[in-house]
Amino acid sequence: MVPYALLPAPRAGALAPAPDYPLGEWQPAHASNLTSAARPGDHPLDFVVIHMTQTRYSNCLAVFQEQNRHVSAHYLVRSADGHVAQCVRESDIAWHAGNWEYNTRSIGIEHEGWVDRIGYFTDAMYESSARLTAAICTRYGIPRDRAHIIAHYEVPGTDHTDPGPLWDWTRYMRLVAAA
Repeated sequence: MVPYALLPAPRAGALAPAPDYPLGEWQPAHASNLTSAARPGDHPLDFVVIHMTQTRYSNCLAVFQEQNRHVSAHYLVRSADGHVAQCVRESDIAWHAGNWEYNTRSIGIEHEGWVDRIGYFTDAMYESSARLTAAICTRYGIPRDRAHIIAHYEVPGTDHTDPGPLWDWTRYMRLVAAA
């Protein structure tokens, strides 16, 4: 069983914490949908896991923010303009991969859209996500390669197919390398 992190509610009038990624906006997941940790000290960070939401940006945020949904990701990238929301601190464990070991060792990035709808795979989304991934890799010494930047479907034991066959890995990895 996965332990729950029951973090205290912020004080009324308290400022929201700054996101780990300066270009992101802090949109916190509910504390019941993540595990408090002190990464990379207590768990090394080895992977970035790429996801597609299979829903709209606002719906995904609402799910992460709803109590006891048992799902979250560190980041969410909007399709239309590449806007980045941070939902879980990088030091904490988001529940995104469906595999506890991979959750503890990775940063999860959700992308607004559906695996079979090409219109969601925008230049803005790819470029923004690639900058975010490159920054994460630099911060934690994660190699910028496909062995360490993986699809959700590549996580052992998963039943997911995202980011799907329309995700352009060649383009994405070129953008990550150039960022």
